[in-house]
Amino acid sequence: MIHVRQLTKDYADLRRGRFVAVDGISFDARAGEIFGLLGPNGAGKTTALRILSTVLRPTSGTATVNGFDVLTQPSQVRHQIGFVSANTAMYDRMTAWEMVEYFGALYGIAAGLLRERMERLFERLQMNDVRDLLGSKMSTGMKQKVSIARALVHDPPVLVFDEATAGLDVLVARALLRTIAELRDQGKCVVFSTHIMREAEKLCDRVAIMHHGRILAHGQLEELRAEHGQPDLEELFFALISQSDTAVVESRD
Repeated sequence: MIHVRQLTKDYADLRRGRFVAVDGISFDARAGEIFGLLGPNGAGKTTALRILSTVLRPTSGTATVNGFDVLTQPSQVRHQIGFVSANTAMYDRMTAWEMVEYFGALYGIAAGLLRERMERLFERLQMNDVRDLLGSKMSTGMKQKVSIARALVHDPPVLVFDEATAGLDVLVARALLRTIAELRDQGKCVVFSTHIMREAEKLCDRVAIMHHGRILAHGQLEELRAEHGQPDLEELFFALISQSDTAVVESRD
């Protein structure tokens, strides 16, 4: 479903010279699974996901989404993906219904079909009580529900959640994680970026741990714990990050 090979993104930095945000990463994410992209802030997760969603162009390497190339077929890729983040913008003067309807129209969904999909989405996400609420009046949790609805309205096979629980209260975050698990069970390919290990352990079928733009390890949780001799994902995460930082320091000496 998603195939990434030697993907790299660098920038010219006036202070540091060439800055590498994503450094030759490779991974696959499959239909019917949640693939976790884990790492501390600044690891390169968001940059990688923005490349997958065609917001950024890679410097080198390749990435395909459901058979479409992010560099040469960006329009087709955007129809394959629903993207949800903690920073998705809301239009203050539009209602929840109007926002989702607007994005559905952008995808070219016929009016009758769009209304049917929206009715199902608003029911499933328990959004009928906010359908006529303006964006300016919404809580953070309400806004996140609208983000999910507009990411799902075109029924994409791939869903990307980039730190989507950031800033949410416990109850809203729990409901979001439940929704993500349901999408996996419906056969969707879900990429879930987070730095919260507890969320990843609950949800993810496979994970990749990123740091300084590189993937340090990837695979099923049980395999990784056994391979690295760590009792849980959090200990594994900190051990790999620490080893990576130590190696960087030693290479500079």
